[in-house]
Amino acid sequence: MVYFLVGPTASGKTKFSIKLAKKLNAEIISCDSMCVYKGMDILTSKPLASDRKKTRHHLIDIIPPAREFSVAEYRKMALEKIEEILRRKKIPLFVGGSGLYVKAVIDGLFPSAEKDLKFRNSQEALAGKYGKAYLYRKLKKIDPVRAKKIHPHDLRRVIRALEIYHTEKKRPSELNKTTEPLKYNFKIFGLQLDRQKLYKNIDTRAEEMFKKGIVSEVKKLSGKKPGMTAGKALGYNEVLGYLKGEYSLGQAKELLKKNTRHFAKKQLTWFHGDKRIRWIRG
Repeated sequence: MVYFLVGPTASGKTKFSIKLAKKLNAEIISCDSMCVYKGMDILTSKPLASDRKKTRHHLIDIIPPAREFSVAEYRKMALEKIEEILRRKKIPLFVGGSGLYVKAVIDGLFPSAEKDLKFRNSQEALAGKYGKAYLYRKLKKIDPVRAKKIHPHDLRRVIRALEIYHTEKKRPSELNKTTEPLKYNFKIFGLQLDRQKLYKNIDTRAEEMFKKGIVSEVKKLSGKKPGMTAGKALGYNEVLGYLKGEYSLGQAKELLKKNTRHFAKKQLTWFHGDKRIRWIRG
C-alpha cells in the first residue's frame, strides 16, 4: 500500500505527516515541485532538519536551481523510491501540494513532446505584450478540453500545451498515455482547514519567511539565475521586486501573502476535482 497526504500550502501537512509516518512506520517522499531544488529552504518551507532526522525524507534538495526539472523525471525517481522503501519493509508516504506530481505517480504520464525553445520564447513575449489571458484564449480555441484542466494564470502549463500542439500537430488532450498507472494499491488523504484558518496560517508563514532571511536567500539565488521552474517559487519574484526597488519591503510581504492565498485556492480547486481523496480536518 502507498499513501498520499495532500492539501494546500500552509495547511499543516508537514507536522501531520511526521505523526502519520510514525504511526504507519513510513518514510516520506516529498511531492512538492519546489522542494527538489537546493538552496531554497526558506522559499519552499522545507521540513526542518529535526523532522527529517525523526523520519526519513526523500526527493528534497536533489536538483540545482538553474536546472529545469520535469514531472517525468520526478515520476521516475518517485517510483524508484517506492521500491527502495518497500524493500526496507516500510510504507511509502507521499506528502505535498503539487497535484500534477501526485497525478503523474498514480495515473501515469502522457507522451513528452519535443521542446521548441524559440516557440516558447515567442509565446512568453506575447504574454508579456498582451497578457496571460491572450494565450489562454488561444489554447481554448485549439484544445478546450485541455484548457479546462489548466488555470488561466498558469502560464508555464498554458505555453507547454501550445508548444505540444505546435510540435506534434495534435491537441494535447488527444495524446495517449505512455506510462502505466501505479501498480500498487493506494490511499489519498487530503488535509483541509477552515478557509480563514488557512489564510491566517499563510500570513503567519509569510512573516516567518522574512524573519528567517528570505531576502538574503533570494539575493543569493538570483545571482545563480534560477531556471524557469525554480524561478516560479512563491516569494522569489515578490522579494526580487523589492530588491530591484520596485516596491517597499512591507509591500513585498503583502504581495507574497496575496499570491500565496491565490495559489492555495488553485491547489484546492485541483484537489477537490479528484474524488479519490478522503478529506480530513486539519
